[in-house]
Amino acid sequence: MSTAGSSRLDDLDAARAFALVLGIVFHASLSFMPVFIGWAVQDVSTSPLVAVFVLVSHAFRMELFFLLAGYFGYQAIARHGAGEFLRSRAVRILVPFAAGWFILRPLLVSGWIMGAASLRGDYEFWSSIRFGFQSLATLPAGIFTGSHLWFLYYLAMITAGALVLRGGIALLGGRGASVMRVADAAFSRLAGGWWTLPALVAPTAVALGFMRQWGMDTPDQSLVPHGPVTLVYGGFFAFGWMLGRQPGLLAPLVRLSPGLWIATGVSIAATLALVGIQGQPAHPRYDAAHAGCVTGYALMMWSLVFLTLGVFRRLCGESAGARPTSRRRTVVRYVADSSYWLYLAHLPVVVWLQVAFAEVPWPWWAKLACISVLTLAVLLVSYDLVVRPTWIGQILNGRRRERVLFAATGRRQPAAA
Repeated sequence: MSTAGSSRLDDLDAARAFALVLGIVFHASLSFMPVFIGWAVQDVSTSPLVAVFVLVSHAFRMELFFLLAGYFGYQAIARHGAGEFLRSRAVRILVPFAAGWFILRPLLVSGWIMGAASLRGDYEFWSSIRFGFQSLATLPAGIFTGSHLWFLYYLAMITAGALVLRGGIALLGGRGASVMRVADAAFSRLAGGWWTLPALVAPTAVALGFMRQWGMDTPDQSLVPHGPVTLVYGGFFAFGWMLGRQPGLLAPLVRLSPGLWIATGVSIAATLALVGIQGQPAHPRYDAAHAGCVTGYALMMWSLVFLTLGVFRRLCGESAGARPTSRRRTVVRYVADSSYWLYLAHLPVVVWLQVAFAEVPWPWWAKLACISVLTLAVLLVSYDLVVRPTWIGQILNGRRRERVLFAATGRRQPAAA
């Protein structure tokens, strides 16, 4: 997707793929946390470094995804119209959410059963799978909750809200056009100076102050919308949508300036220093620490999102100097196309591998690397064989594409559009 014609922006494609792949590593790391967090299993090898990684990566990966969803969403609706946009988003968001839940939720339940069984020494893979699918007998209780697909539910709600708001403004006719001119001018000023980060951090920090934790809650246990979570992700989506209306603002916004690097480092250090007080309500500076932590967390969110976009613009954007037909572009587009499937399908594989590696006497970093690489390898093979060239690929990527990793010998593969 892009700002012109049907060409795609490699840097934004790559950044979106990075956000989704980072989510796979994030989940793979949870069994190595130094304290038990209710995950399927806790590995025999843990590290406080994993807790740092979990805190930092959780602060921006989904926020980056929602910002890019807003950006690409505006580009799509401007190019194809509201009707086609609504149809494509319903297919690419609601179908994976509904169908994926009925397949993946039982597999996730099986992973938790395996984790509990492994502690008793009677781990059995296939019986755990069977019991996982038997959990569907409790429906409709708990339907569409308890999986990592919650982000699709929130993306659908926020997208629907954007369409309703856009339709309402369109009904105003000329007055609506005036409203959008004022909004575009205000956004241009917001995104055009040193005040950008403070202006974005302040409302985000207020929303974070209403979270259960001193950070971003994961709203995966209920279909009742979580107000603060909706506001935060909706804010990132809205920012991306408005940025899509004025794409020329992107380059200066994500410039890798010393100030952006400093803001990122300071926000991470401040959040890490303060978050430990969360479990000490009797601390004499508990309220001040809470306010400082959510402010640092909000700054970490926005600065890491802009920093990630800036890094990928430097590596993969037009300024990187690669020609449109380069091998690098082909690789970026393949990874970008596959990343949606990788994230949707990864969690059961990750949990099964975590259970399998939990008692292996290796250091945590070696096992984390093995789990992440094996998961990506298995899912990339499945993507190339049974997703990319089939109706599943048409749902997830908009159209079927020819295999690349397992292409027929002698056949020339066209570059992904």
